[in-house]
Amino acid sequence: MKTDLRPRTSERPATQTTPPQPARAANAPDAPETAPIHQTITPEQALHATQLPRAAAASPPQRKPTPTEFSTAMVHFYRGELQRANTWRNRLDTTTNWAVVTTGATLSFAFSLPTNPHFVILINTVLVGFFLFMEARRYRYYEIWSGRVRILETGFFMKMLSPDTAGDDTWAQLLVADLEEPRFNVSEAEALGRRLRRNYLWMFMLLAASWNLKVYMHPYTSPDFADFLRKADIGIVPGEVVFLVGVFFNVGLLLFAYFTMRLREATGEVLTERDFHPFQRVGEWTRAATAAATKRQAATVRRAKRARERTRSTPRAAGTTTGEWRRADIHRSQPPEDIHRTQFPNRDTVIK
Repeated sequence: MKTDLRPRTSERPATQTTPPQPARAANAPDAPETAPIHQTITPEQALHATQLPRAAAASPPQRKPTPTEFSTAMVHFYRGELQRANTWRNRLDTTTNWAVVTTGATLSFAFSLPTNPHFVILINTVLVGFFLFMEARRYRYYEIWSGRVRILETGFFMKMLSPDTAGDDTWAQLLVADLEEPRFNVSEAEALGRRLRRNYLWMFMLLAASWNLKVYMHPYTSPDFADFLRKADIGIVPGEVVFLVGVFFNVGLLLFAYFTMRLREATGEVLTERDFHPFQRVGEWTRAATAAATKRQAATVRRAKRARERTRSTPRAAGTTTGEWRRADIHRSQPPEDIHRTQFPNRDTVIK
C-alpha cells in the first residue's frame, strides 16, 4: 500500500457553492434612521425622525375640486343657508305676532269695563319688552344666515350671471372665515334698536297712550291732573311714581331708538353691499319718469312740426288754403233728389 505524498490544500471543490447570505431586514417605517457609530443623536432628533413618516402618512394630498363639483357644492350650500335664513325669519314673525296678539287682548280687556284695572296695560308693556329682547336675539341669528346668503348672491351667482363683471375672491375669503369661526354680524344694541324702530316702538307708544286714556276715563273722567295721579295709584305705590316711571321709560325708548340708528354692522338683507336709500330712490324714479315724459313730448312736437312742413310743401289747387276742409265730390253728377233713389242698370246693356 502506497502513501499519498501530494500536498493537501484548503481549497474546496468547485462543485461546492457558498450558501447565500440572508437579506438584511429593512427598517420599519416608524423606526429612527441609523447613524454611524460615532454620530450622536439627540432625543429631539429621534422624535422628529419617528413622527415625520407618521405625519406624511396621516395627511393625504389635497385634491382640488373640479368646476362642476365646486358649482354643485355652492348650490347645495346656498339652498341650506337660504333655508336657515327663512326659518329664523319665520321665528321673527312669530315673536311679533305674539306681541301684537297680547297687546290687542290686553287693551280689549282693559277697556271692556270701567272697573277693570289699568295696571294690566303696564304688565303687558313689560311682556312686550321681553318679546323685544327675544326678537333681537333671533334677529342676530337670522343675520348670520342671511349674511352668508348675501355673500353667495353678490360674489358667486352674480359673477355667473354676468361673466363680464369684474370680480375677485374676496367673497370666498369672507365665507371661509365665517365658516371657520362663526360670529354674530350684529351687536345686541343694534339688533334691539332695529327691531324697536321697525315694530315695537309703535306698540309701546300705543300702550302708553292707552294707559293714560284708561286712567283718565275710567271709572269716571278726571276733572284735573291731581285726580288723574290719584287714580294712577297701584296698591301702595303712589300715582306720581307710576307716572314718572312711565315717562322715563318711554323717553328712554325714544332716545335708545335714535342713538342706535348710526350702528351699521349688519351685512344681510337689511344692509347690503349697496346702500339703499328709499327716499333717494323714489326721487330718482320721479326724475327718470319726468325726463321720459319730456322726451316723449319733445318727440311728439318734432313729428307735428315735420307734418306741418310736409303739408305746406305739398302743391295745392288754386283758391284753397292749408287746412281748408273740402267735401269730396261724390255723386256730383246726380241731382240732389236722386240721392236716396236706387239706381238699376240698363236692361238692354245687361242683355247684351
